Amino acid sequence: MSDVGEFSFDSNKRSGAEDNGIGYMGMGVPNGLAKIHTHVEEKGGRTTAPGTPGRTTTPGTPGRTTAPGTPGRGTAPGTPMPTVTDICIDDSVPTVRAKTLDELHSLQRKRSTPNTPRDAANKVFSLSEEERLRMQLQSISASLASLTRETGPKVVRGDPERKTDGAEKKFEHAKSHYPLQPNISDSALKFTHIMYNLSPAELYEQAIKYEKGSFITSTGALATLSGAKTGRSPRDKRVVKDELNDDELWWGKGSPNIEMDEHTFLVNRERAVDYLNSLEKVFVNDQFLNWDLENRIRVRIISARAYHSLFMSNMCIRPTPEELENFGTPDFTIYNAGQFPCNRYTHYMTSSTSIDINLQRKEMVILGTQYAGEMKKGLFSVMHYLMPKRGVLSVHSGCNMGKDGDVALFFGLSGTGKTTLSTDPNRYLIGDDEHCWSDNGVSNIEGGCYAKCIDLAQEKEPDIWNAIKFGTVLENVVFDEHTREVYYVDRSVTENTRACYPIEHIPNAKIPCVGPHAKNVILLACDAFGVLPPVSKLTLPQTMYHFISGYTALIAGTEDGILEPQATFSACFGAAFIMLHPTRYAAMLAERMRRHGATGWLVNTGWSGGSYGVGQRMKLSYTRKIIDAIHNGSLLNAKYEETPVFKLQIPDYVEGVPSHILHPENTWSDAQAYKETLEKLAALFKKNFENFSDYKIGNDNRLTQEILEAGPL
Repeated sequence: MSDVGEFSFDSNKRSGAEDNGIGYMGMGVPNGLAKIHTHVEEKGGRTTAPGTPGRTTTPGTPGRTTAPGTPGRGTAPGTPMPTVTDICIDDSVPTVRAKTLDELHSLQRKRSTPNTPRDAANKVFSLSEEERLRMQLQSISASLASLTRETGPKVVRGDPERKTDGAEKKFEHAKSHYPLQPNISDSALKFTHIMYNLSPAELYEQAIKYEKGSFITSTGALATLSGAKTGRSPRDKRVVKDELNDDELWWGKGSPNIEMDEHTFLVNRERAVDYLNSLEKVFVNDQFLNWDLENRIRVRIISARAYHSLFMSNMCIRPTPEELENFGTPDFTIYNAGQFPCNRYTHYMTSSTSIDINLQRKEMVILGTQYAGEMKKGLFSVMHYLMPKRGVLSVHSGCNMGKDGDVALFFGLSGTGKTTLSTDPNRYLIGDDEHCWSDNGVSNIEGGCYAKCIDLAQEKEPDIWNAIKFGTVLENVVFDEHTREVYYVDRSVTENTRACYPIEHIPNAKIPCVGPHAKNVILLACDAFGVLPPVSKLTLPQTMYHFISGYTALIAGTEDGILEPQATFSACFGAAFIMLHPTRYAAMLAERMRRHGATGWLVNTGWSGGSYGVGQRMKLSYTRKIIDAIHNGSLLNAKYEETPVFKLQIPDYVEGVPSHILHPENTWSDAQAYKETLEKLAALFKKNFENFSDYKIGNDNRLTQEILEAGPL
């Protein structure tokens, strides 16, 4: 018989062991095979293995146990077969206890250990995990409550596809908490699975598995599609008008606030909630807005898409595990049912899309659009209402800080360079888009960045380029089918391609995203008429005038029908999001600039030497030199000369910038054409400002008059 055959035995032929399911030396016998043990001896209370000094060895190779029949080993014919304890096999790692592959996979996911909950005084209090989860589910169910049925759905945490996780069984006690009502639908007979504050990796899995058009790109970012809408729908945005905000909000000509009534809002809310409750699962994010702890608010976003959940996870401030445990009732809730259209026969509806805000109910409803930016900008509108009521200025701006603590705010519309110039590798980034200026200083409202990535190039914007990695959402981009490399120049889907990433993806981001009071307020204008100087220092009334105006210019080719530059004015450089009259925000900005000694600047990132089509776009390298001179304070020491018409103060010298381009008239070959274009732009400014000239700021009209006098002649 061969050696192998001599080593074979089963549990029925074991010596010294009972046939009771227990193997040799009391070890389990899986599949009827004996457990083979290393020969050991006890020495000084410690087990030792063969081949180690102090261990017992058998004849043959020094320091090793030997088996019979092997050349060079000290065995002789007729030597008795070794017992099982003579076989050297390392079994120090216990066998896997899983009985199925599903159970094995469940062991692969380590469960997070929650922190100890604390009360408002930061004292530890006793709350079981089951009780905490029950309260959390109650809160989410209440958010999803139908107004007609006056009850929330039966909710349970976990993915409905993971039947072996036992999630439904664990939280089945929630069923008894929500008794069935007489007026019920099929959705009341099932669980709605809550995908609560999932990690980026979990959301990747959900998006790739269930959402068509979701792919991982070569850098690890998640590429996805927003459907038919690839941008915001400002004409479909509605705000509930009631007796409390009738005189408070900005209504009428020039305002972004289109009114709707309470009843219509509730109709749309019911439509959104019923749609969400009909789904097998919904994604719930509980997060914060505003890094200033004294003025932050809690928001809950309920959506049907993993892409939307990841987007808002990036854009809002991510709570710590302890903050999440004590989150409580949100201050504002978004119901994103964007896959489902609104009813066009509903009053106030003009299309299948509707974005509705109810300030009294503290809710927002999205129907008929899957563009994620609606959530981000909707919350920004809410902050434009809530923060001024607390005496805090909310602004649409980028913000960075120097190593000496000097903070700069960057105001500008799309295409002016706001994100590019505020993301400076030599300065700390506080944020790229939305900020508050309170008595505590400047703070970012968001937890991430939302950058346009059309024509993105590594050499021009390295920080944004490098931020596009795992965890980033790429909206509506085109990529190579095989390599998954993104073609940032491709406009096949839309011109408005976007990258959404956590602010931590920027290496010089300042965390937490707060800073001292602003030292410089920089207004960016892409002047396609080519008549504004590259940089000019503003008086305080001039800063207010240009802040309220919010000027930039569209160029030929960007939109159908545009054959020459067109002036665009957006109050406060963000009219689409403000809730109060623009002069209210201007007055708050003036007060803070005066109190903290901030300086206002107007920087033209547009054309020089002629209008678009004749002149050239201002070099980014020159603009960066100008911004550097503002940051380091050298421009404050320059000599200034006043321009005609706009009465702007132009410096005589900026290091690294050719002096002749500082005066735009010097770069035009046709002096008469320059003068005519300058007067044309001035007339457009004055016509636009007619919308604000009759609004009184404060108890008298003095500041209003100062601002009007600061405009062009």
